Amino acid sequence: MAFMSSRNKDKFILGIETSCDETAASVLRPPKEVLSDVVSSQIDVHSHYGGVVPELASRHHLKNIVWVVDKALRDASVGLDDIGCVAVTQGPGLVGALVVGLSFGKAISATRGLALVGVNHVHAHLHAIFLEDVHIQYPYIGVIVSGGHTAIYIVRGELDYELLGQTRDDAAGEAFDKVAKVLGLPYPGGPIIGKLATQGDPNRFHFPRARLRATPYDFSFSGLKTSVINTIRSLQQSSPGDMP
Repeated sequence: MAFMSSRNKDKFILGIETSCDETAASVLRPPKEVLSDVVSSQIDVHSHYGGVVPELASRHHLKNIVWVVDKALRDASVGLDDIGCVAVTQGPGLVGALVVGLSFGKAISATRGLALVGVNHVHAHLHAIFLEDVHIQYPYIGVIVSGGHTAIYIVRGELDYELLGQTRDDAAGEAFDKVAKVLGLPYPGGPIIGKLATQGDPNRFHFPRARLRATPYDFSFSGLKTSVINTIRSLQQSSPGDMP
C-alpha cells in the first residue's frame, strides 16, 4: 500500500474504519486537523444478542458505508477531488467487517488514482492522543482497553512500538459484557456496571486479580470473569430476591 506522493501532499486524507460494529469515516487536513467525524453505531442491532454478531456487523457495514463516507466528505466541505490519500483499517478486527471497509477504500483508491494506506487500528489508538493539542514526548507507555483488546505498549516513536503485555484470554471489555449478560443488563454492559459499582461496597466480595505472577505485564480476565459469574449464580440461588 502506497503512501502519499508529493503531488498529493497538500490534499486531505479520508479515513475509513470498519473493524468491529461501528462504520466510521473522517476527513483530516494534514497533519492532524479533523474536519469531520461520522460514526454509525450498531448497538441497537447487537443489543438483542448481548454482544457483537460478526455476520450482522458485516451486513450493516455494507448498508451504511456509502452514506457514512458521503456525509464525512460533505461535513468537511470537500469532494473526492480534494482527497489525496485513503487510510483504512486493515486489522485487527472481525474479518467480514474489515473486508467491507478495505474493499470500499481500495475501490476509491483505484478509481481515483489515490494513495492507499492500511492502518493497524490498535496502533492508531496509541497515537490518537496526538489529535489533541498536547505535547507528548517519546518514549511513553500506551494502554489499550478497547473492545476485544487489552494490552500495554511502549511507544518509542512514530511506527516504533513494543508490546510489553496483553491479555492471555478474554479482553477486559469482553469480561464486562459477559458478566453484564448474566446479570441481565443491557448491551453494552461495561458502562452500566461501572456506574453501579460506584454505589456498591468495595469490600463485599473478594475476586482474583487479573494480573499474572509469572508474566507481570500480561493479564488473564477469564478467571476473574468466571469467579464473578459463579458468585452471581450462587447469590441467585441463595438470595433470589436480592438479584436481578
